[in-house]
This record gives sequence, structure tokens and C-alpha cells, in this order.
Amino acid sequence: METRTQKNSRSILPEDRFKPIVSLSMEDSYRQILQGINEDPTREGLLKTPARAAASMKELTSGYDQDLETVINGALFKAETDGMVIVKDIECYSLCEHHLLPFTGKVHVAYVPDKHILGLSKVARVVEMYARRLQTQERLTQQICDALEEVLQPKGIGVIIEANHFCMMMRGVQKQHSIAITSSVKGLIKKDPKTREEFLKLIS
Repeated sequence: METRTQKNSRSILPEDRFKPIVSLSMEDSYRQILQGINEDPTREGLLKTPARAAASMKELTSGYDQDLETVINGALFKAETDGMVIVKDIECYSLCEHHLLPFTGKVHVAYVPDKHILGLSKVARVVEMYARRLQTQERLTQQICDALEEVLQPKGIGVIIEANHFCMMMRGVQKQHSIAITSSVKGLIKKDPKTREEFLKLIS
């Protein structure tokens, strides 16, 4: 006898075993979108498109299934220096919550340690967790900064994101080379001019 979960989820083919499980309602929604643009979802080229699109959306929003504690996974270490730690040019891919179009760019993170430092890969994983959600660039910047501050309790922290927004490039004003820059700074990086200058110099 079929369970409710089995009824609401599509069957997974061997080639799909590493893809996220999606609900039939998501597939049906994409099928309706195809019909809404006067396409035929039953033609050969589009037969699997609803399932692929639904799986893609689940992957692109997989950050909703993650939490900060799990991502950090205990990778906090005793700080043996008070020098600034910078992880720059972290590639970032997210979806604009207004049009569900991508924005892509780079994230620069810096912090002045107090008692702890964080495994460098975890900085990138925190960025990834929040980027893999429906976002605005402004909120994404703030969430990354707030999360790392919560984990590290540093003397200062700063996050800058530079991104291209496809909702400005493919539609609307269609400006191909515009870049949006957002920042969130706290503690010494916000209050101390020399520390802020060091931050800006090192990420440039």
C-alpha cells in the first residue's frame, strides 16, 4: 500500500539518485507554467522538464534545509592571534525573491578574532547556506554577518557582497554591467577607522 509520502513524491530513476526528492505538486506547478506560456508540456523536449525544474529549484533553495549549528559542526578553534582573518572572493549564487531570477557575485568576509577562529571552509559554507534561499542581496549580507557574529563573538566583523542581478540584466532596465554592492560591519571594523581601512584595503 502506498504511503502519503510515496504518493506525493515522484519515483526516483537511477540517474536521479543524487538529486533532491521533489513533490508532485511542484512538478504540476511547472507543468502549468509551461501551459501558461502556450507551450506543450507533453512534447518530447518538455516531458521531463517539470521534474527537472522542480529538482533544480529544490537544489537552489537547499539552504532552507540547513541550520547554522549543523553547518559549523563544531569547527571552532582557540584563537592564537588577534590579526584580522579574511576570506575573500567567495563565489555566490542566489535567487532574487522578487522575480526568481539569479544574482551572482562574490562575498568578502573579515573578522577580528576574540577567543575563537572558524575553519575557513565553514565561512564559505555559511555563505552558501544563506545564498541557497530566496533572497535580497541586502538581507543576505546581513544574515551572513549576523550568523558569523553569533558563532564567533569577534571583536569586529565585516561582510561585503558584489553581485550582478539577472532581473536587471535580462528584463526591466536591461543594464548588463551594473553591479550592486552591499555591506554589513560591526564592532571594531565599524567603529575603528584604522581597522575599517585595513578591511577595505585587504579585500580590494
